[in-house]
Amino acid sequence: MKPETQTREKLQQAAKEEFMEKGYAAASLRNICKKVAVTTGALYFFFKDKEDLFGSLVDEPLKKIYEFMKTHYEVEIKELKTAATKNHDSKEDTEAAVMALNYMFEHHDEFVLLLTKSAGSRYENCTDRFIEISETHYRVLADEMSERCQTERIDNYTIHWISHLQILSFVQLITHDVSKEEALKHIHTIVKFLINGWFGIYRQ
Repeated sequence: MKPETQTREKLQQAAKEEFMEKGYAAASLRNICKKVAVTTGALYFFFKDKEDLFGSLVDEPLKKIYEFMKTHYEVEIKELKTAATKNHDSKEDTEAAVMALNYMFEHHDEFVLLLTKSAGSRYENCTDRFIEISETHYRVLADEMSERCQTERIDNYTIHWISHLQILSFVQLITHDVSKEEALKHIHTIVKFLINGWFGIYRQ
């Protein structure tokens, strides 16, 4: 491994520790450099500023989870539109939730940084962004369901509430003192609750 690569990785590790301990706003670049025994000038050789350094830790996991959500939601809409019956197999939803949760635990520190330590950075509203993505999906899904079931259109507040509930279910499992094994057990119950609540709206 090249010395430059080693230095960059050491800075990232020191930065992760600093951000985890103090949060983005209070984190000190001087402290980060001190831990690695380099000058701040050396840090600026690799990163434009503190936010760029923070982004080097969280950008890739965040991008991956956004892509995962988009792909899953696209498949869900397509399957609903092409399904011959109103019945729904929750197996795929549970599998998707488990995959997402596994990925988030593989990058646990990065998601803790995003969800609890990012205030003051451009990432501080990432939970709201997750909810917006979910909300857009559920608006389309709800309209398709209302047409198929011949029921009244769900209002936007309810869609927002459902999206909020779904996203915060994952956020809580990552940000609370829950092991991966416990979280994977909980997610099955959570998905079952969310699915039954969703389809319960359309039962006549």
